[in-house]
Amino acid sequence: MTIRVLIADDQEMVRVGFRMILESQPDIEVVADVPDGVTAVQRARELRPDVCLVDVRMPGLDGLEVTRRLAGPGVVDPLKVVVVTTFDLDDYVHTALTNGASGFLLKDAGPTLLVEAVRAAVRGDALVSPQITVRLLRHFARPDPNPVPQPADPLTERELDVVRAAARGLTNTEIGAELFLSLSTVKTHLASVQSKLGARNRVEVAAWAWRSGLMDQV
Repeated sequence: MTIRVLIADDQEMVRVGFRMILESQPDIEVVADVPDGVTAVQRARELRPDVCLVDVRMPGLDGLEVTRRLAGPGVVDPLKVVVVTTFDLDDYVHTALTNGASGFLLKDAGPTLLVEAVRAAVRGDALVSPQITVRLLRHFARPDPNPVPQPADPLTERELDVVRAAARGLTNTEIGAELFLSLSTVKTHLASVQSKLGARNRVEVAAWAWRSGLMDQV
C-alpha cells in the first residue's frame, strides 16, 4: 500500500526537504505541499491523504487549528495528522494531542523519525519525539483534582496490560513482543479499549491511564 501524505509548512525549504525524505521511501507518496493552514484544510478534505504533516506556525490558520478541523472532536471522518514543529512548548503538545493529532515531532528529529511518524500514524500508533515523551508522561502523571471517568464496561485484565504498555510509549509491535500477543490481537485490544473509553487514539488512552492512576500499579 502506498501511503499518501500532505505537507503543510510556510517555509518552502522545509516542504522540499520533507518531500525529498518521504519520497525516497518506496511506500510513500507526497500528494500535495501547501504553505498555509487554510489551504491545508481545503486540500486535505479534497485529497483525503493518509497522513497530514502540519507545522504549528502558519499564516491563515495555525497547525493546531488545522489539526482540530481535520482530526478533532466532532469530526465525522477524521484524518491522521502529525504535527511537526521547531517548538516543543508544552502548550503546543497538549493542544495538538487534545485536538486529535496522531503524533508530535520536532523538525530536528531527523529523517528516520519523520518517516516512522508517518508510518506509525497509518498503523494507529502515535509517535511523539522522545525528548517530549518523558515530559508528557510526567504531565499526565500529575494528580488530577477531578475524578477520572471510568468506562461503563470495565476493561479486562488483558486490556489493562495493553493499556499500561501503550502508556509507557510502546508501539503495537513492542506490546505484542512483551505480552506474547500477535499484532492483530494487540490492535483488537486497543480498538476495544478506545471504544470503551470513548478515546479517539492511543494518546488519549495513555492520558487516561496516567490520570486514572493505572500507571501507579506498574
